[in-house]
Amino acid sequence: MEASEAGMAASEPLIKYRGWKTMPFLIGNETFEKLATIGTLGNLVVYLTTFFHMSSVETAITLNVFNGTTNLATILGAFVSDTYLGRYKTLAWASIASLLGMLFLTLTAAVPALHPPHCAGGQTCVEATPWQLAFLALAFFFLVVGSGGIRPCNIAFGADQFDPTTDSGKRGINSFFNWYYFTLTVAVTVSATVIIYIQNYLSWALGFGIPTVLMVLSCAFFFVASSIYVKVKPEGSPVTSIVQVAAAAVKKRRVELPDDPKNCLHDPPHLSSLVTKLPHTDQFKFLDKAAAVCPGDEICEDGKARNPPRLCSVQQVESVKCLLRIVPIWSSGIIYFIAVAQQNTYVVFQALQSDKRLSGHFEIPAASFSIFGSLALTLWIIIYDRVAIPFLHHCARREGGISPLKRMGGGILLSVASMFVSGAVEVRRRGIALREPTLGANPGGGAISAMSSFWLVPQLLLIGVSEALNLVSQLEFYYKQFPENMRSLAGSLLFCGIAIASYLSGLLVNIVQRTTSEGVDDDGWLAGDLNKGRLELFYYLIGAIGALNFVFYVVFARWYRNKNPAVCDDGSASSPASPSASASASASASSVETNASLAPPF
Repeated sequence: MEASEAGMAASEPLIKYRGWKTMPFLIGNETFEKLATIGTLGNLVVYLTTFFHMSSVETAITLNVFNGTTNLATILGAFVSDTYLGRYKTLAWASIASLLGMLFLTLTAAVPALHPPHCAGGQTCVEATPWQLAFLALAFFFLVVGSGGIRPCNIAFGADQFDPTTDSGKRGINSFFNWYYFTLTVAVTVSATVIIYIQNYLSWALGFGIPTVLMVLSCAFFFVASSIYVKVKPEGSPVTSIVQVAAAAVKKRRVELPDDPKNCLHDPPHLSSLVTKLPHTDQFKFLDKAAAVCPGDEICEDGKARNPPRLCSVQQVESVKCLLRIVPIWSSGIIYFIAVAQQNTYVVFQALQSDKRLSGHFEIPAASFSIFGSLALTLWIIIYDRVAIPFLHHCARREGGISPLKRMGGGILLSVASMFVSGAVEVRRRGIALREPTLGANPGGGAISAMSSFWLVPQLLLIGVSEALNLVSQLEFYYKQFPENMRSLAGSLLFCGIAIASYLSGLLVNIVQRTTSEGVDDDGWLAGDLNKGRLELFYYLIGAIGALNFVFYVVFARWYRNKNPAVCDDGSASSPASPSASASASASASSVETNASLAPPF
């Protein structure tokens, strides 16, 4: 008997968590992938208008559809990952799709037959042919497929490489979220300077070719370490379970449950080696009806319901409760992103109508001022990860530093402060432009204020630190608070929020412009010439919306309940782990594909 048990134990694959040993490959993959995609997509407005001769309206419509579809495709990518392929295979195929998309886009610039002929000033530009537009659309299609698979899976796949049951593994997961976002800011900085300069002033073919080569390096980094990755097998999409719980709750809406319904709920033995057993909670009690055992409900010998759409398990119900608890936190992030979006739009317009001279006749490009926000974000991540977290760990015994919920709230507050500072700076810029001699006019015709553009730096620093607090914390919060089988869905949630916020930001701009315009020649608060508008009032409006959003966030953050009651909000354990939890963690070995011959990590 003992020999048999030993043989069974030996036959079970053993998880080999490599942790930081896999990070050079994954971080390298992330860095080159972000450099490639951001370098490719960051200048498409100029490319479509100057190289493909599209009108500004056509370009805006094309890129709005493309960006929205790219972010929403993450939902489909998460479904495919959870149901069929798993995170590793999804990332592998998505990386290849991104590479193909970049290659095709490079060909549109390099091959004369794939783009309209160049037209000099004063000439009538020839529009792109249907064949040329079709090839461009094919490039966009592969880019959408690639982003849809990479974005929801790369964060969770990186975190999968750490053992969540050990202190070093927990610290590794926390650090990974910070360094993931660090690579993003590095990519934004390099793309906004080097790659965009090459595209605008040297060659579009070279400007797209370099990101394509970087994507080849990204794929190489990813595939070369395939044998040492922890690869979690898919266990089905959580969407199916969510629909079943909703349908069963509706069917049994008239069922009366006792005050303590635990004894009448369907709670079969938890056999999943991947998903942690969730305890029953008393929030959203109406969903408990989906698990209520009623006359006519049949249960098989293995403990499962014969008719899942009518009788769900407590585990299924609690997974849906986790999602419902997270939705208010997520929705506050959508409003938060509206403030962040202004960093890439009206801050540039402010810089265009300010004194951009650094010394003598050397001017900083208006679009490059966004780098200050990226630098602030990067520096904060380094300081927090290498100074604040170790200090809190050794002096305050806080394992994960400041809790994600508190950091997210701090980020919302800083975004509100950034909007009011932006409004105050705009009052100064506009006042100087109206009172003092100006420095000429920008290409759009607005007079350039004598105020230095470096007055914009404080608002950019505030919004940069705000992103470091809120966005990084959202990534960490979703990963930790979603059930394990919903982590790919969690990865897509952030990008869906950004997509919705982009649409809402555009809608807000349109509403404000229409509401505040008094005539044909009056563009209201958001006039093309900022000196004739009242941009500061627009900033104050966003700040006021953000302040209300902060109140909303605090209410629901205090109401929120952790997925695991044994873990405090700061990430520390409030009580020793139960034997069943330890057994569940140990049993997770059977749910991963890995090379059992590898030596254990140091």
